Amino acid sequence: MATSSFFVVLAATAFLCNAAPLDHKSHGETDSKCPLMVKVLDAVMGIPAGKVAIKIHRQAQDKSWQLIASSVTDDTGEVHDLIPEADFTKGMYKVELDTKSYWKPMGVSPFHEVAEVVFQANNAGHRHYTLAVLLSPFSYTMTAVVSKAHE
Repeated sequence: MATSSFFVVLAATAFLCNAAPLDHKSHGETDSKCPLMVKVLDAVMGIPAGKVAIKIHRQAQDKSWQLIASSVTDDTGEVHDLIPEADFTKGMYKVELDTKSYWKPMGVSPFHEVAEVVFQANNAGHRHYTLAVLLSPFSYTMTAVVSKAHE
């Protein structure tokens, strides 16, 4: 089990480090205003996970979750422009991926229906967040890359 987990992590690292370069003109313009981006990889097939539904929630003062954005990953397994720069304020956020709907067309019944992460954003000044997600039907791994906002 430890060996297979190692190879899954190794595959995710290789994917994220060696992803095909994007058109920097359009990609760079988008990311300079994109404080939150999500990348999803299908660990079973070893390919980007397209058509994964994503919801972004912000925690309100009463601790309830308010849906503030939703989107679907593209063919590269990425989703950009989830939330405008001005709306990504300091606070608690929840990113939820609909994994059940991703696996269902493949005839797979996953253990988890959603993969989610809850995190505090911008508590040390304005930052940009990239969430890298590695999905399989019975597990998921999520890694965050946090960087200073583009100036």
